Amino acid sequence: MQLSLLKTKIHRATVTHSELNYEGSVAIDGHLLDAAGIREFEQVHIWDVTNGARFSTYALRADEGSGIISLNGGAARHVQVGDIIIIAAFAAMSEAEADLFKPTLVYVDGYNRITHTNQSIPKQAA
Repeated sequence: MQLSLLKTKIHRATVTHSELNYEGSVAIDGHLLDAAGIREFEQVHIWDVTNGARFSTYALRADEGSGIISLNGGAARHVQVGDIIIIAAFAAMSEAEADLFKPTLVYVDGYNRITHTNQSIPKQAA
């Protein structure tokens, strides 16, 4: 059996651009792509914390250190500049692989600079 587990996420990134008339995708600062282990053209899920929209697209590399998070094409209709989003990618793995796997979690500040990384999410308190 193959399971789909969270591979990586960039948590609470700020949308810097929304380009309706650009070929569809999300352009992401190259440093963030590398830190998260997201490949260019890899499918990603976008969850807009600001408005609740959820959709998928593919990742493109933006200039390293630029802080760019640009939603393009049809994806641009789901966000506005300044929205806070989560960018996530998933991986298929066997149960044995899943038992050993830890996701890469990348946390950023309001300028999309990495503040820290982790491999687990704190347990939610009651």
